[in-house]
Amino acid sequence: MGNDMAPKETESTEPMPEGLVRRSSVPEMSVSETSGSGESAAGKRVFRESAAKDPVSKGRVTIREVAERAGVSTATTSRALSGNHPVPAATRARVLRAARELDYVANAHARALVGGGRKMAAVVVRQVTSPFYAQVAEGVEAEAADRGWLCVVGATGGDPQREMEFVRLMREEGARLVILVGGVVEDDAYRERVAQYAQALDASGARLVLCGRPAPGPEVPALVVEFDNEAGARAITGHLLSAGHRRIVFLGGLPGNTALDARVAGYRAALAEHGLPPAAARVVDCGLGRAAGLRAMTELLKETREFTAVFAGDDMVAAGALRAIAETGLKVPDDISVVGYNDIPLAEDFDPPLTTVRTPAEELGRAAVRIALRDPEHAAGSHHVLGTHIVVRRSVAPPKAPSSAPPGAPPSAPPVRP
Repeated sequence: MGNDMAPKETESTEPMPEGLVRRSSVPEMSVSETSGSGESAAGKRVFRESAAKDPVSKGRVTIREVAERAGVSTATTSRALSGNHPVPAATRARVLRAARELDYVANAHARALVGGGRKMAAVVVRQVTSPFYAQVAEGVEAEAADRGWLCVVGATGGDPQREMEFVRLMREEGARLVILVGGVVEDDAYRERVAQYAQALDASGARLVLCGRPAPGPEVPALVVEFDNEAGARAITGHLLSAGHRRIVFLGGLPGNTALDARVAGYRAALAEHGLPPAAARVVDCGLGRAAGLRAMTELLKETREFTAVFAGDDMVAAGALRAIAETGLKVPDDISVVGYNDIPLAEDFDPPLTTVRTPAEELGRAAVRIALRDPEHAAGSHHVLGTHIVVRRSVAPPKAPSSAPPGAPPSAPPVRP
């Protein structure tokens, strides 16, 4: 389900003053208009060190406070920060260090010099090669371009530390919108860090947008635009149950990942609604991606097959599962039914075409930009939910009786949650 488009506006971009951005602190992260790249142990160390040196401010810092921290006059501080006047190297370094420690870059100085930050939307995704994330990023870029904004894309590989480092970098660049896409594995430290960045961005007139995930807390000044993952999962599980399936495996769990946890909750709820006991649920924690689906499905098929249908956590997991099933000589849907989630463009070209849940990925990206810019004062803390629906193709049929594994098959299997 898409939403009607709002009228477009055009705006221009302005450069960020030099001397306020420390690019060298994250050499392994690529920031470009198309992607972000790899990560290493050194990168994780850099994140921890930079996080300690760059505490997030909860209010506006003045140039006088920076001057006091650096032990110089406000005039010298202004000259050192602007980079347009001769200042001794040691003094300039001291001023820049004080500005970083006080979080001055993201607040008063950036606004004063560039009129509220650059007209730039930074979108952070798990991986740019994923069809779903690519569609969301395309929506962000299209809506931003319609309004004359620059769009910068970074990829994190699902690493929360890299995600937070990218957010920090974009704050220093003066981005007005920082958009985090998709679920991640969250813990208390991560949620606290997201809340701190949301508050700092809000204080500087910028906005944190959580796209496809909930806010880390009720008082966090972040805009949330997401799908109803639980309802979508409940509907697709109900579709399998209506076809007669009672032994359905959820393939692609990742404990702590907000999006997948919601899908698992919807799967369990549908089983309960049809009178099945909690023990009927079987969640295989294999993560996301085609390779993960292939490995996990291959291991499941080595067991005595006590399931007749597979609900894959996303369409790429389903792609791997379909290949594993085909390689064992079984057929979908004659022997096993398979459904997915997201309805990526290739889903209708799978063999057989995949029954799945359609999520309007491109509209999710467009809505993130449109809502944030349409009413900036009221966007913070608001929550917008986009609808999903089932797309029925040819990967589901009524179940057959389960069969046994071939003699001598090893009993190994992926981790399973009851």
